[in-house]
Amino acid sequence: MAYRDLRESPQLLFEALRHFAALLRSEAELAKGELKEKAASAGTGLACLAAAAVLALAGLHVLAAALVAWIASAGLPPGLAALLVGGALMAGAAGLLAAAKARLNGKALMPSRTIRSVQLDAASIKEATHDRN
Repeated sequence: MAYRDLRESPQLLFEALRHFAALLRSEAELAKGELKEKAASAGTGLACLAAAAVLALAGLHVLAAALVAWIASAGLPPGLAALLVGGALMAGAAGLLAAAKARLNGKALMPSRTIRSVQLDAASIKEATHDRN
């Protein structure tokens, strides 16, 4: 194994620090870009969710009134018919709320590619420093 002149050590350290700083800058840019992408996607998803909710609410109101009238015409008292339809709609809303909550959790919005890249970089740096010892 060839030994280097110790006078080159400061230059080697400076080079290593420069590469490390460049790596940190590129990882920060990657994280920033990925977070912007995730935020834009989440914003679009939320806007679509809100528009769908408004349209669904109007449609459900009409359908619920028609269903209550139909059940009442079959012989059930109108109050009980309204209670049955309202309960079914509330159960459906609870299911949809649970599905939306699962899609909008913190893990779904996590910058996973950046985290994976940083972990690979850290492993590479660790491996490179152990190879020199």
